Amino acid sequence: MIKRSRFISIKTKIIVPFLFVIIVPILIMSVNSYISSQQLLEKKYRDLLIDITQQSNIRIEEFLNEIEKISLVSSYGINSYVSASSQENYPIQNYLRDSSTTHENEASRLLMNYITMKDRAFSVYIYNMNQGENLYISSNKPIDYTYNPKKEPWFQNFLKSEDVVMNLPTHLDDQTKSKDNWAISNVRKIFDLKNGKLLGVMVISIDLDFINKVNERLQEERRSAFTIVDDQERIIYNRDYSKIGKLFKETLSLDPKEDLINDGSQIVRTEGRDYILIRNPFKEQKWTTYLYMPLEELSVEGKILKRNLLIIVVMLVCFAIICSIYLSNLVTRPIKKLMRNMSLVEKGKFDHLPSGQSNDEIGLLANRFDQMSSELKQLVERIYQEEEQKSEAEIRALQAQINPHFLYNTLNSVKWIASMQRSDKIVEMTEALISMLRYTANNTGALVPIREEMDNIEHYMSIQKVRYFNRIQVKYEVDDILLDYQILKLTIQPIVENAIFHGLAEQEDEGTITISIYRENQDIIIGVKDNGQGMDQETIEHLQRDVLGVEGNFNGIGISNVHNRLRRIYGSNYGIHFVSEQGMGTIFYIRIPQVLMSDGGGQP
Repeated sequence: MIKRSRFISIKTKIIVPFLFVIIVPILIMSVNSYISSQQLLEKKYRDLLIDITQQSNIRIEEFLNEIEKISLVSSYGINSYVSASSQENYPIQNYLRDSSTTHENEASRLLMNYITMKDRAFSVYIYNMNQGENLYISSNKPIDYTYNPKKEPWFQNFLKSEDVVMNLPTHLDDQTKSKDNWAISNVRKIFDLKNGKLLGVMVISIDLDFINKVNERLQEERRSAFTIVDDQERIIYNRDYSKIGKLFKETLSLDPKEDLINDGSQIVRTEGRDYILIRNPFKEQKWTTYLYMPLEELSVEGKILKRNLLIIVVMLVCFAIICSIYLSNLVTRPIKKLMRNMSLVEKGKFDHLPSGQSNDEIGLLANRFDQMSSELKQLVERIYQEEEQKSEAEIRALQAQINPHFLYNTLNSVKWIASMQRSDKIVEMTEALISMLRYTANNTGALVPIREEMDNIEHYMSIQKVRYFNRIQVKYEVDDILLDYQILKLTIQPIVENAIFHGLAEQEDEGTITISIYRENQDIIIGVKDNGQGMDQETIEHLQRDVLGVEGNFNGIGISNVHNRLRRIYGSNYGIHFVSEQGMGTIFYIRIPQVLMSDGGGQP
């Protein structure tokens, strides 16, 4: 006897693997976290951060020393452009004695050379104390010539002091028009080499951005944590300029966990995170550099743990995704294919449907659906051909009701006799009828310019005005630009005829038909409005059935025929709709796309 295998439901088969997928990652991460316990290598990173701050301090001080040398050499040195025979020529001294154009050009060239040599990181302002003009040299920032620092307290105190050189801490450079132009300035008195008289004051305004250039090798997050303070612990540099002038403790809420140790490092806590804080003073300036870094970034083990966890998580997620996709597709792929085929058939696409290869009940259902789709396609094609033939037969029947050539000759004879007898109305009606017959019998194509369709309406209304003794008037509200766009021939005339026979013919008062043509988004709307008696609810419902294609005509060609022709040529978004209220008249709207005749006309 064959032993029957134990029944296991699909639900169980899905739950067990997914429980496995969930439990195994938890165990792996727990064991890995326990084994890969974090041991911080603080000494190594403290030394690294201290070295970074020391190197930054050295580079900053070297730059400031070079700026001070430039200040000294330019104030009392010679211009490299001056020949060896003119060693007594000092451009800055000469300019302060005599602010002539020649001296100004020589001094400007000298200073611009120094500015260019230092990558345009500073500007030079020379304030003349010898009744001469000031000199401003800036390579990339507009000068504010209205500002004069001579009344500033720092300027007056410097003049009164015995100091020859001083450094201004971080401040806004008001000599330029730039906003937030923070700078550190070196200020020097310039004395006459001949008599020792004070000639002027040179201010070298160093763009604070030079510190960013010095620290360009620092990582982005390290730059934002790099701060320089003065001897009062006020910030004189931070990448966030809004912190300048504030106390360092105010910008970073510190809660020291240890006292500052000998190497200048300290463990602090702020906003729930532990940081290693490095403090390194400058050698020459009364400044101090602070650099802080989160402790979790210093742990090699932490990085290894994060990397391992990330790899494991990614692998498990990928494994879970692959399993879920495989299991779901195994069951639902044939059903989804069948649903896609049904959607294609709903949209009218019967050919080249994807075939299902499932050898089960779903595959059998798909095969039956394919057979049904093939039969439905044949039925739709047969109905479409019959409707197309019916529509063309109606137009041909209308055009073939009379012999155009015979009518042309007969009507021309009538017109000639009427002209001889001076019957102007008969001549007018005959001309209009000839034009309408010529337009109707013209076989150049089913698409014509709106201009020609409107000409046919004018001929038609000429006949109707005579017939109804001028009781019917027509108004045109037409955008002339739209007259060159295409329309199906004999689209507007049946609507106008319907408005006359069913809206205005029975009323005794004067009737008015208003034809409007205008744009609406990317379409053209043609409105035919009459002020007739309107329609009751029963007539509206009957006409709605007529427009939707149910048997019924309101005139020779029929509104439903015009509506179906428009939808067949332009698509289901186009056609005819109407609004009517008893006693208020009726409005028919014809919607067609904006297509110029030059974009493709003639028989569609």
